[in-house]
Amino acid sequence: MQEAVKQINALSPDYVCFTGDLVEQAEHVSEALEVLKGIKAPLYGVPGNHDYLSQADFKLINDAFATTGGRWLLNENVPLDGGQINLIGAVCDQENIVQPLAGAKNIVLMHYPVFVSKLEGRTFDLMLAGHSHGGQVRVPLYGAIVLPAGVGHYEMGLYHTASGPLYVNPGLGYLYLDVRFNCRPEITVFEV
Repeated sequence: MQEAVKQINALSPDYVCFTGDLVEQAEHVSEALEVLKGIKAPLYGVPGNHDYLSQADFKLINDAFATTGGRWLLNENVPLDGGQINLIGAVCDQENIVQPLAGAKNIVLMHYPVFVSKLEGRTFDLMLAGHSHGGQVRVPLYGAIVLPAGVGHYEMGLYHTASGPLYVNPGLGYLYLDVRFNCRPEITVFEV
């Protein structure tokens, strides 16, 4: 994680977005947050299923994100750049909260890629998701061997949906096995 923070800072982004699964176990939250507080740009994020399962302290996470100038978004939006960007944090099954704002670039942070199906009838400039880990092990010409529920056919990368572009980041970590094959950890940079 320290190397990732160093790379993020070298890119000098205006904002950093996090799409969930900070830790597998709550006992590691403080350590992870100490590293993330080194990000020199506002950090915004939404929780993932493992953040809920580990019973991580969301107030502690929000306080750490706030030290960067950002925050932990739980079914809320925040205007950025004087209202030019409407950053929306969507948490599981709260599709009524996710509304685009006229006159702004609307960016949605969500954990589960299949959440995009609940946004039909609305259009966004960019939707960012995680959860899939890209499958961690990908067979050439086939794709991921195993994917968690909530991914659908959105394994990793860019998808053009009825609600706008969806990018599923394979993340930096791993689940269960400390292995990645044909699925490199990724920091994604977007110009909006």
